[in-house]
Amino acid sequence: MASYKDAGVDIDAGNKSVKLIKGLAKKTHGPMVLNDIGAFGAAYSLKEVCKMHDPVLISTIDGVGTKLKVASAIGKWDSVGEDIVNHCSDDILGLGARPLFFLDYLAADRLVPEQIASIVGGMSKACQEVGCALIGGETAEMPGVYAKGEHDIAGCMIGVVEREEMIDGSKISKGDALIGLASNGLHTNGYSLARKVLFEDAKLSPNGKVLGLKGTIGDELLAVHRSYSKNVLALAKKIRIKGIAHITGGGLEENLGRILPGGVVAKINYSSIKVPAIFSLIKEKGGISEKEMFRVFNMGVGLVIVVNSSDVKNAIASLGAAGERAWALGSIE
Repeated sequence: MASYKDAGVDIDAGNKSVKLIKGLAKKTHGPMVLNDIGAFGAAYSLKEVCKMHDPVLISTIDGVGTKLKVASAIGKWDSVGEDIVNHCSDDILGLGARPLFFLDYLAADRLVPEQIASIVGGMSKACQEVGCALIGGETAEMPGVYAKGEHDIAGCMIGVVEREEMIDGSKISKGDALIGLASNGLHTNGYSLARKVLFEDAKLSPNGKVLGLKGTIGDELLAVHRSYSKNVLALAKKIRIKGIAHITGGGLEENLGRILPGGVVAKINYSSIKVPAIFSLIKEKGGISEKEMFRVFNMGVGLVIVVNSSDVKNAIASLGAAGERAWALGSIE
């Protein structure tokens, strides 16, 4: 007699996974979360949001991508859980929103409960740090859809901002200044190229060490996608921020182009950027042009904010005091 387990789906493993992650999610819950993980839907009260004058909900959805291949090769899973939360928090930050809640999607050819718990543990940690609730998600075991050992992680975040405080770039004008905020490395973009160059072509090992890198190649590639949410939102209470660009796929130019109004362009001082060693390694091993590198990767710039030129010094000082490495990156012309 055939069973679901014979077809490759272990219901007991799924149930164990949910049991393990309930406590991790609970750590992120506050009074606005109205039910527990495992319900058919996640309930979140808008009582506090309704106290705002003109609240606007901001949403985003994204995935970790092929960075998961590196996590799988090393067997380290908590950091990719942090990645998806931080990536999403930086996306909604692009409109000046603070996070409210997050839902995840975890899928694999075979569920390993302890592995799922490690990933969600990373999500829980990141949610606590950015100030949002992990209120639900989906855990799916799908042999045949995912090849043996394959995984997928995606997530959806909902945030809120007062309409009059939205940062949409529309007020950016000639003479404004660009401030760069340092990344932790690749964040969650460009891994298909990085893996091809380093592991397939150069035959390097994720556990290998290369002169100039602080840790192993795998350590550098798994550096957690930095969240800028708390520090930049705190800065926005002191200084007028006119635009925010999260530097993801497409690099500096394409992502800055997404927030600039017509009639102006961003002039970037590329010599001001301290490019992390991992990018130099990828460039060298792949024989990749400078233009292509800056189009694929963030190259050490995880976020760019646009402010009045008169506010640059104070903005950089404030960000520095909060633990961000920030510098004058260029101007608007």
